[in-house]
Amino acid sequence: VQLQASGGGLVQAGGSLRLSCAVSGFSFDDYHIAWYRQAPGKGREELSCISQRDGATYYTDSVRGRFTTFMNNAKKTVYLQMNDLKPEDTAVYYCAVDLFGYGSNCLRIDKWGQGTQVTVSS
Repeated sequence: VQLQASGGGLVQAGGSLRLSCAVSGFSFDDYHIAWYRQAPGKGREELSCISQRDGATYYTDSVRGRFTTFMNNAKKTVYLQMNDLKPEDTAVYYCAVDLFGYGSNCLRIDKWGQGTQVTVSS
């Protein structure tokens, strides 16, 4: 299983970024993709989860309404659209696959992708 995250960068507060996560290397057709982030000195925080089967989504309170995750099944790519970014969104962002998710919930992580840095300036 391979997950390749990309799209990070430097953006001003109030701006937007779209992260991508390309999934490859397995033949499962029912899985979930989670987005996490880790800010300096803090633990890893789950942001969202999406079901590949039906597109059901979950968002944590801190990003609900600003971030949207969606999927292009044909390209096996999952996106995280981030709007109205704030300095406190600065972190390394990771995508991860859960092969045993249920509904809109990611229950465990089976493989992490490498991170992509997002920096929001004030």
